[in-house]
Amino acid sequence: VAGENFDQSPLRRTFKSKVLAHYPQNIEWNPFDQDAVNMLCMPKGLSFRTQADNRDPQLHSFIITREDGSRTYGFVLTFYEEVTSKQICTAMQTLYQMHNAEQYSSVCASSSCSMDSLASSIDEGDATSLTKLQRYNSYDISRDTLYVSKCICLITPLPFMQACKKFLIQLYKAVTSQQPPPLPLESYIHNILYEVPLPPPGRSLKFYGVYEPIICQRPGPNELPLSDYPLREVFELLGLENLVQVFTCVLLEMQILLYSQ
Repeated sequence: VAGENFDQSPLRRTFKSKVLAHYPQNIEWNPFDQDAVNMLCMPKGLSFRTQADNRDPQLHSFIITREDGSRTYGFVLTFYEEVTSKQICTAMQTLYQMHNAEQYSSVCASSSCSMDSLASSIDEGDATSLTKLQRYNSYDISRDTLYVSKCICLITPLPFMQACKKFLIQLYKAVTSQQPPPLPLESYIHNILYEVPLPPPGRSLKFYGVYEPIICQRPGPNELPLSDYPLREVFELLGLENLVQVFTCVLLEMQILLYSQ
């Protein structure tokens, strides 16, 4: 378990994550920082879900800034994959049995009753709360399907967010599709890493992902730096007044901290 969150039910806890694989193994000018990538891909660690939970894929980005000021950009698609290991499923059920036993004991203590006389002395309110515990804080290995979070991440020298987002979504569809794509998945990964060049400054580049073409554009030398993040999302998240206030703080060279879940 990542962190001390044992009061949470097992499906609401977070667990330690790790990098399963990365390719290429290393690049001289851009060494792979496994700890940083692991932490930034899954800042809260691994999480589990069941078929009753929302499991829509989520995309986020991050920046790794090195001591010399150089930057690399990461784009991450997080999705949920069915757990096929019987051992992990059994461990999850055991965690739930332990968790519910502790909750049972705490309800018993608050009712001033002993475990032997729990059924006879518990009042209607506590009985209702226990029923809710069993309904919502339960995992039955014979009834429920367990899913665990997983990431695919693309690390780039420039923040081509839209292009990376489209490629990762297409790659995810290829992984989960019943019908496999025309070529092996490794072919598409090799293509974007070694055969798709960076567009020259001031030019656009069109390349093919897994299913559809993708276009990215790089500003010229006398243009503003690349900003491939949709401003509409900024307005939706912050609102007009907050965005004006943030912009005012930027112009006044104030320190700004954005805190978010």
